[in-house]
Amino acid sequence: MITYQEIYDILRKEKYNEPLQDLPENFLRELAIYLEDKKQILNKQDTSLFSDTLKVTRKQLDNTISLIKEIFSIRNKKVLNLSFTAAITGVSKRDTENLLEHEKLLFEQTVKQLEENQKYLLQYFEGKVEKEKDLKNLFLRFKQEVPAFLLPDGLEIGPFKAGDVANLPKEIASIILSDKKAVEIDVE
Repeated sequence: MITYQEIYDILRKEKYNEPLQDLPENFLRELAIYLEDKKQILNKQDTSLFSDTLKVTRKQLDNTISLIKEIFSIRNKKVLNLSFTAAITGVSKRDTENLLEHEKLLFEQTVKQLEENQKYLLQYFEGKVEKEKDLKNLFLRFKQEVPAFLLPDGLEIGPFKAGDVANLPKEIASIILSDKKAVEIDVE
């Protein structure tokens, strides 16, 4: 069974070494057993006999949870950095041998997404992807007076006079444009 000192040592190794550290076999299962044992000690009904022991156990459980969070935070950062490097330059089998199963999944998904992103950017800059405007609002210049109206969120907007410019949600702007009361202003 894993001990508090071993968990602390794992954190120290992970923190002060650049590559992902090799974790003990069945590390996650052992952590779960360790935490459950500590919780069972704390849940015993007769707390008055061993109050000092319970205080130490409570503190140890809290500290262990903090250590575990820090271990996996560090490991996640390392996995993301490794993913980034792998997407740019490739990766050797040696670089991924210390990944846990859930970390392998994170690594593979991140590498795949980064590669797709790079592929998209290359196609975009080569002109193979149509550059699209994904604007939520449109700029309009009013050709005639438009009375005040309510937006879907209940906000009153307007009134507008001929020549006024407004930045309106696409849905509202399309109605005004279809009524030919305004023209769209290209902001590029």
